[in-house]
Amino acid sequence: MNDPVFFPAPVPVSVSQIAAWADAEIVRGDADTLISGVAPLDAATSGTLVFLDNPRYAGQLEKTEAAACLVAKKYLARVPEGVIPLLTRDPYRGLAKVMAHLYAPAMRPEGAFGEGEAAVHPSATVDASAVLEDGVRVEAGAVIGPRVEIGSGSVIGANAVVAAGCRVGRGCSIGPNVTLQHALLGNRVYLHPGVCVGQDGFGFAMGLEGHLKVPQIGRVVIQDDVEIGANTTIDRGANRDTIVGEGTKIDNQVQIGHNVVIGRNCVIVSQVGISGSSTLGDFVAIGGQTGVNGHVTIGMGAQIAAVSVVRDDIPAGARYGGVPAKPVRQWFREMTALQRLAEKNGKDAG
Repeated sequence: MNDPVFFPAPVPVSVSQIAAWADAEIVRGDADTLISGVAPLDAATSGTLVFLDNPRYAGQLEKTEAAACLVAKKYLARVPEGVIPLLTRDPYRGLAKVMAHLYAPAMRPEGAFGEGEAAVHPSATVDASAVLEDGVRVEAGAVIGPRVEIGSGSVIGANAVVAAGCRVGRGCSIGPNVTLQHALLGNRVYLHPGVCVGQDGFGFAMGLEGHLKVPQIGRVVIQDDVEIGANTTIDRGANRDTIVGEGTKIDNQVQIGHNVVIGRNCVIVSQVGISGSSTLGDFVAIGGQTGVNGHVTIGMGAQIAAVSVVRDDIPAGARYGGVPAKPVRQWFREMTALQRLAEKNGKDAG
């Protein structure tokens, strides 16, 4: 639930303002009704806003005590009397727009001290050659190395390290205990706690006489509006750059190998591993715990189901899943055939 200790209660706003933010239509009710927060369907009280996006919660909608509900047309008739329906094509996206206004501090990761004033903490170490624009906040214990450049409005969290020569754009949030090396970051890049960017890629010339380390001399380039979850690691390139395209969202505990190129607006879910020199087109989505082999290409808009193994190239727009990954219809047919075979063998054995 909303906790005023962490996220202060928003200033109440009218339903008409909520509708404008969400691009929604007020179907009935008083447009001047005030909304003072957001809540789940089953915990809503007077003055709160709810939404319905998943059909399994339609029963809760019929019993909700909320003031208003963002809802798609197919569930409009299930909104109870006394609740103001706000008709929208995409209730979840509408909710995101509303919450961005009501809970603005939750839109970007904060440092250990919350929304403090722009300043360098006395315990931080900032090299004399580093260039910090106005409005940068550097928290306790952070280290800013030589020749670093940091743009205005950026926050460097407690105990974070921004190593020599790195560039951090404007409006970025570098969380506590983040490590940046050999990295160039665009604007509005959010790195959650524990992220490591720019360390050596895993490169060795292996042989019976021992494994010789191959120097990794590339960089990591992270473009604008990228968000990277806690404890994710992104290796720098071996002989070219590792690149994360603008607008891409990466979950916690993801590993991205050297020379990987990730396109724009991709979504990579928790515990995915992407091996070196792989390429992802724009708008690729990869489900959790999936492994991607090295030197493969995943085409634009392709979707990979969770817990899959990608061994070969995948065409644009395709939907794949399984071990090894294959077109989902083929995968489903194989799984169904295996289930029937197992059931038949079980009956025969009985």
